[in-house]
Amino acid sequence: MIFRFGHFELDIDRMVLREDGLAVAVEPQVFALLRLLVENRSRVVTRDEIIDRIWNGRIVSDSALSSRVKSARQAIGDDGQAQALIRTVHGIGFAFVAEVVPESSVSLARAEPAVRDGVDPEETPPPSRPTLAVLPFRVVGAAQPDLPIADALPQDLITGLSRLRWLLVIARGSSFQFRGAETSLEAVRRKLNVRYCLSGVVEVWGPALSVSVELGDTQTGGVVWSERFRAEVGAIHEIRDQIIAAVTSAVEVRIPLNEAQLALSKPPENLDAWSTYHLGLHHMYRFNKADNDIATGLFERAAAMEPGFARAYAGLSFTHFQNAFLRYSDAPGARKLARLFASQCLERDPLDPFGHFTMGRAHWLNDDLEASLPWLERANALNPNYAQARYSRGWAEALLGNAKASRINIDAALTLSPLDPLVYGMLGVRAMSHLGLEDRAEAAVWAEQAAKAPGAHALIEMIAAAAHGLNGNSGKARAWADSVRARAPHLDRADFLRAFPFRDPPTRAQVTQILERLGF
Repeated sequence: MIFRFGHFELDIDRMVLREDGLAVAVEPQVFALLRLLVENRSRVVTRDEIIDRIWNGRIVSDSALSSRVKSARQAIGDDGQAQALIRTVHGIGFAFVAEVVPESSVSLARAEPAVRDGVDPEETPPPSRPTLAVLPFRVVGAAQPDLPIADALPQDLITGLSRLRWLLVIARGSSFQFRGAETSLEAVRRKLNVRYCLSGVVEVWGPALSVSVELGDTQTGGVVWSERFRAEVGAIHEIRDQIIAAVTSAVEVRIPLNEAQLALSKPPENLDAWSTYHLGLHHMYRFNKADNDIATGLFERAAAMEPGFARAYAGLSFTHFQNAFLRYSDAPGARKLARLFASQCLERDPLDPFGHFTMGRAHWLNDDLEASLPWLERANALNPNYAQARYSRGWAEALLGNAKASRINIDAALTLSPLDPLVYGMLGVRAMSHLGLEDRAEAAVWAEQAAKAPGAHALIEMIAAAAHGLNGNSGKARAWADSVRARAPHLDRADFLRAFPFRDPPTRAQVTQILERLGF
């Protein structure tokens, strides 16, 4: 459908606004706003409806909404004074008041469109925030090429991935147009204007079945992640949950990493709020003071650029948590800021799992493990495949003395995200759960893996020193203790017990004694 008004036409299929046949460069949210107003031109569109449709119901500031309306007016030659096309209905919303002539795009000639401002409508840049299309899976080798699983599994993935509040997932009605033959990433990008594409192949050979899933970057044509799952034909429904969990966790980790790499290649002045945020994540997960400070600055910049951007505040909570937890800066001030920014994230988006995760961890800084659990449980209720929330629940449970529940959550986290930036913490918590059970040999094994994992900080090495010391391996205990002193000479056993407040008195006493013996 194409809507014509004045000198303009809004091409819904191609997501292009044209003036006198020339493409006008508009942001995706501005185009979506114009479409919403034009399609509902017979009535006033309320502010709440605009927020629900354009921002997926997230809490946004009045200034953010006003900015999009202003941009929409500028794109079509209107302004807040004239209001000849978009009229403000004070206290209610906005109405599109120009005469509109709808026309089916199927009947239009497919001549090469002209270009205004150097923008080719066939080369419309994807939205600044990550967008993903899940295509119907192709079937190979089956007697029936239309196996229900080829549609059912992508539909389940659309539902599961839609829980990721930072990701816009294209609806089935659009993405399932790519049915049948293999489709190129370029074609998906041009038709749906998305940055990422999830595709799959179901192969059936006799009683055996495999499902291959691939996450592709439509801008570069590269593969961001891929995996293959195998099962018997009759057991496909038994591995559906496994596939959905693995894909959701891969998207949760791999897209932000890819976004950070893309941001690194851009000049700083060209970064938008989302690119700035992802670059902040890149530095945040390096777990050292210098990078943590850089991450804090990037999150602050992202929040200033888009005040309604909830995840920028969750990022700030994370970096201030790191300041307090690893004693990079004044602990009382950092503790307060960690909780303040988690709260500000949730004010902007009460359904963001990352916000609940950071709020739960902020309670740790005040030695309130019990109060952290409801927040972490809420994070997992919002996204059952959120590995970092599962890990954090396991952390709190291990320190509270519930080793069984801790182990279940840590094992789930490692399964969901084996390459997670916090995998060192997952392994360290597994070691702590064994300490609580006085299984010192197993504690030493897991602690050794944790200390050697990428990103492990000095407190994780202290777990390894304590576990080996309690297990009677004084050589390894001293080696890890020396490494801690070289990396963080300010840390002592009081810092360790403040970071890991074991509730079980015997475990706390044993850890205290071995750390004292190692010179902490």
